Amino acid sequence: MKANGIVFKYGDNVDTDVIIPARYLNSSDPAELATHCMEDIDKEFVKKVNKGDIIVADKNFGCGSSREHAPIAIKAAGVSCVIAETFARIFYRNAINIGLPIIECPEAAQGIEAGDEVEVDFDSGMITNKTKGTSFKGQAFPEFMQKIIKAEGLVNYINGQQK
Repeated sequence: MKANGIVFKYGDNVDTDVIIPARYLNSSDPAELATHCMEDIDKEFVKKVNKGDIIVADKNFGCGSSREHAPIAIKAAGVSCVIAETFARIFYRNAINIGLPIIECPEAAQGIEAGDEVEVDFDSGMITNKTKGTSFKGQAFPEFMQKIIKAEGLVNYINGQQK
């Protein structure tokens, strides 16, 4: 399983309130949430993001409240993967639960810039910056997590197991 896209880069402590502002939480529709994704930190994000693009951030991405709306908005906006130095634990779990691939790799977070083209191989954990010709070794997803992501989330995975 791979992701390939152009990078949107953010710093430390990107919290769930800037990923999807609380004023939009009256909707749980992924398409509606996507139209406001990253709005309070990057007004141009929803206009510029294309299907497959990648978010790269520094430390503690997804901190703040435990709402699932944040990874849902990112995924629905077309982002194929989030790479960060570290993730808030609840965001990490919510992202996997809804089928948004995320990968921790401090070296990649420091070595990748906005606008770079990046490919992520989830089987090996390799992150390749195609723009700069550099590679980084992130942590590969365990097989069970890859199955959840391929199923587009935990609920779909569990429902598929019951057939």
